[in-house]
Amino acid sequence: MPKQQSKQNYLHGAAILTVGVIITKILGAFYKIPLGNILGDEGYAHFMVAYSIFNVFLTLTTAGLPVALSRMISEADTLGKPMQMRRVFRVSLLVFAVVGLISSLIMYLFPTELAVMMDEVEAAQSIWAISPAIFLVCLAAAYRGYAQGQSNMKPTTVSQVLEVLGKVAVGLVLAWYLTRIGKSLPVASGGAIFGVTAGSLLSLVYMMIYKHRHYPAKAVSDPDVPDRSGKIVATLLRIGIPITLGSCVMSLINLIDAKLVLNRLQTAAGVSYFDAKNLYGIYGKAQTLSNLPASFIVPLTISIIPAITALVVRGEHREASRQSAASIRVAALVFMPMGVGLAVLAEPIMRVIYPTGNAAGPLLLSLLGVGAIVMCLGQMSTAVLQANRLELWPVLGMVIGGVVKILVNYTLVGNPKIGIYGAPIGTLACYAVMCAMNALFLRLRPAEPVRVLPALWRAALSSLLMGAVAWGVYRGLSAVLGTSWKATALGVAAAVIAAVAVYLVAAVKTRAVTGDDLRLIPHGDKLAAWLHIV
Repeated sequence: MPKQQSKQNYLHGAAILTVGVIITKILGAFYKIPLGNILGDEGYAHFMVAYSIFNVFLTLTTAGLPVALSRMISEADTLGKPMQMRRVFRVSLLVFAVVGLISSLIMYLFPTELAVMMDEVEAAQSIWAISPAIFLVCLAAAYRGYAQGQSNMKPTTVSQVLEVLGKVAVGLVLAWYLTRIGKSLPVASGGAIFGVTAGSLLSLVYMMIYKHRHYPAKAVSDPDVPDRSGKIVATLLRIGIPITLGSCVMSLINLIDAKLVLNRLQTAAGVSYFDAKNLYGIYGKAQTLSNLPASFIVPLTISIIPAITALVVRGEHREASRQSAASIRVAALVFMPMGVGLAVLAEPIMRVIYPTGNAAGPLLLSLLGVGAIVMCLGQMSTAVLQANRLELWPVLGMVIGGVVKILVNYTLVGNPKIGIYGAPIGTLACYAVMCAMNALFLRLRPAEPVRVLPALWRAALSSLLMGAVAWGVYRGLSAVLGTSWKATALGVAAAVIAAVAVYLVAAVKTRAVTGDDLRLIPHGDKLAAWLHIV
């Protein structure tokens, strides 16, 4: 392997991916926020329904197989089998291409049928516009999995940034132009979501070039004998299918949730079709904001799987357990303060970002902010189970949690006194069940138990203190400055700055973050010295 491809430890790799997340989220803000205001709540509902269907197919094709590929590459790399790595990639690329093509064709050929199934026929054009993206993303995922299996997160980061750049440049411009020339909201929504297809193509082209330049097929002096293609496919499916099933359960649940919410609002809660679309649109906008913490956790889940898998392959179970607990603790330092911040500042955040949005937005975001905390914990605990070769166990928690979500949503959304607010409550209940079950499995199933709760309390204490300060600063400033848009924006900015400062101090004082943690990230030794953390 070329010298520049030297391996990164899992937190180093996660730090690289996190930089990419920060960039993509900044770029994404220039996409989603203006898009929500261009399309309005109704147009954004078309966008969200199409994206929900896209997410089901995306999860079906890319949730489990890239993780399986990453694990297989990591195992072959750990055992010093370069020929096995090459064959695993070639076979996996073909498998990815086939499943991606089938999924894209289904969306391309049957957009109206899928839209009708969701009780939102006007989303058909958006479904059609995003259909090629599945095939493109599948191919890119194979290249990413190959690099990630060797603990190289740089190409994944760059490709994700390029993907969002394409989305912004094409999707936002098309949405603006189509509405400007008087096209209908369904057409404008289709133009907006076509940006996802354009960005996926740009990402794939980059990954192909990167693979060709940095991982060329060089001669091996002492070549190993790789497994047969059939065996590789069987192993890929054996690892990937349980992960895919678990993730698909959640995507299918979310898809059912979208249909259920729209249906129950109209049939049980007495809401008109137009108002139901508007409520679902503002719910989608709040979901977009509440998904922010999870996007910062994904880099860590991607990084820990090959790292912990390598330890398990070598039989270093105690170290695997230690790193598993450490990864959960480090993740909690990120998702807990973000979730608390969204919950306590939901009202001004929605007022600043979506000033013309439905009045239900602030409470929806507040509930989803709390839900984001348990969702992120569920993601991390699932990744740790997968890294410890226990990929079947999280599926059980997802299935039971998904059933709870459907039951809660059906009951609460159909209640006229609760309505749309039942949807985030269902999400919270779903992930709470999933987290509890994953924590139990981590305690009982690995060769060396992983204890989840002890890794969380310090981050929880620091986050609660931070939330209290953020709320106090905003309320104090709003009492002085008033409630105009500019005053609200200033109050949010001041509250966030104060919250970050308080959280950093609290995290250091409670030893939620240690010097060892910081030294695992780029330039972390300097940061540890600056913060006086031993």
